[in-house]
Amino acid sequence: MKDVIDLLVDRLNGLVPRFGIVLGSGLGSLVDEIRNPVRIPYTELPGFPVSGVSGHAGAVVAGLLGNVPVIMLAGRIHYYEHGDPNAMRLPIQVLMGLGVQSLILTNSAGSLREDMPPGSVMLISDHINFSGHNPLIGQDSDKRFVGMTSAYDAELSAGMRRAAEEEGIPLSSGVYMWFSGPSFETPAEIRMARILGADAVGMSTVPEVILARFFGLRVAAASVITNYGAGMTGGELSHEETKDMAPIGGKRLAAILKRMIAGGGTTNGHP
Repeated sequence: MKDVIDLLVDRLNGLVPRFGIVLGSGLGSLVDEIRNPVRIPYTELPGFPVSGVSGHAGAVVAGLLGNVPVIMLAGRIHYYEHGDPNAMRLPIQVLMGLGVQSLILTNSAGSLREDMPPGSVMLISDHINFSGHNPLIGQDSDKRFVGMTSAYDAELSAGMRRAAEEEGIPLSSGVYMWFSGPSFETPAEIRMARILGADAVGMSTVPEVILARFFGLRVAAASVITNYGAGMTGGELSHEETKDMAPIGGKRLAAILKRMIAGGGTTNGHP
């Protein structure tokens, strides 16, 4: 890990990022908002996991968002690619090693609510780890018993809500349920998820939240809604639909994050 941090420190030329951002499927346009960007492909970073999913660029992009130094992971590796819930451990550890204290996670998700159509943005208030997998399995100390009652930081979330209001962008709030993927959910599974209290479903993010809390990072997360859940419309789901719809909500989420981070990321201006 130290060699990756040293390489990035050298390439970042004194930039110390305050925020880390993980970009989900189709959300890579946020990197276009970065001023004076430094871009390093994952393939140049020893040990960095490279995603094989289309729609994930696979690069670290650092620079200024507004006037705030940030570092983005343009693309993530998913559990379903290799069956490893711990796949994002190294990237998150590296962000922490670079000085990041607040991590913002984004993803594309399916809506379980009629009032949250494709193109919407949902602030994640809590999650359900339906997959049952956990990146801390095998961790050999009592640090593995991470409390998740306040997994999603209240101040960061309030900052995101305030930014959405200032931008005039509707921002829903709800519970995200993690399915392992890569197949989409069945209509029966969607009915179950709704009964259990989920508002959106997806195939990522939850293991990253667990890892981030394990490493002591503050976390906020948001989903761009790309479709309704299986059985809600009668149509079949596809990854192409996700990639086609993600940029629509992605522009809204990008505006929210830019406003939020420029204001310091919280309600009181402190990260």
